[in-house]
Amino acid sequence: MNIRIPVAGIAVVLLAACATQPKPLQGTFQPLTAHEASAGDHTGALVRWGGRIIRTEPRPDQTCFEVISTRLSADGRPHWASDDTWGRFIACRTGFYDPALFQPNREVTFTGRIEGHEERKVEQYVYRFPRLAADVVYLWPERERVDVVVRPAPWPWAWGYW
Repeated sequence: MNIRIPVAGIAVVLLAACATQPKPLQGTFQPLTAHEASAGDHTGALVRWGGRIIRTEPRPDQTCFEVISTRLSADGRPHWASDDTWGRFIACRTGFYDPALFQPNREVTFTGRIEGHEERKVEQYVYRFPRLAADVVYLWPERERVDVVVRPAPWPWAWGYW
């Protein structure tokens, strides 16, 4: 019996386990961006959106988040490697979410249904925000920044002289 096939299968399963989404973010969602939703009527669509928080607004019965949307990585975390944004959206969820924890620029992912639109100003521009009735609010841990210091090697041939 060829041992390579079972070993390759186990490796594939283990690698797939590394890229799984957190349990609350799993499911089947429509491939719709916030920008596309703001341009049309997609009320009732089940989506998973994420990005960086712009503002957290606690209200008497719910908390609403204004978010700048980005694409999501395989695990559902917002991908923030470029200026490629997918518009803005507002997500609201019943209960109190502390603005001291849900601060601007924190990464967050939501799942829920689009319940309509809301017009708000962004500076002087009137923007049409898709409004999401969130089932899940997933705040990602802050990414640690690591500074790498590179020093020249102690031997002369590594300096590029040879």
